[in-house]
Amino acid sequence: LGHLVESGGGSVQAGGSLRLSCAASGYLHRTNCMGWFRQAPGKEREGVAGIHTGDDSTYYADSVKGRFTISQDGVKNVVYLQMNSLKPEDTAMYYCGAGEWYDGSCEVHPLSGFWGQGTQVNVSS
Repeated sequence: LGHLVESGGGSVQAGGSLRLSCAASGYLHRTNCMGWFRQAPGKEREGVAGIHTGDDSTYYADSVKGRFTISQDGVKNVVYLQMNSLKPEDTAMYYCGAGEWYDGSCEVHPLSGFWGQGTQVNVSS
């Protein structure tokens, strides 16, 4: 069974940068994409960025376009999220997920999908 482990979270000031990593292991059954999602206190989980593991297609939420970049290392089975020009509103728990590419984004079922344990990102003003 597949397993995802995130790392790279932390605390930075506004305008700073962080790079998140998601290491995948095992067999991620019926998945063809990896995505980054975040959830702030009192808010629903939202998709931030996703990448198709087969053709490198990507998508980004409007709120992070131009600031975040998702990439993958197929040899190491690691997906990265480079976050630049961070804003206080980027503060959230960030989760890595593996799912199915649909309609230009990575869909990960909340219960049956593959999820990591999350890594916290705090951006201070």
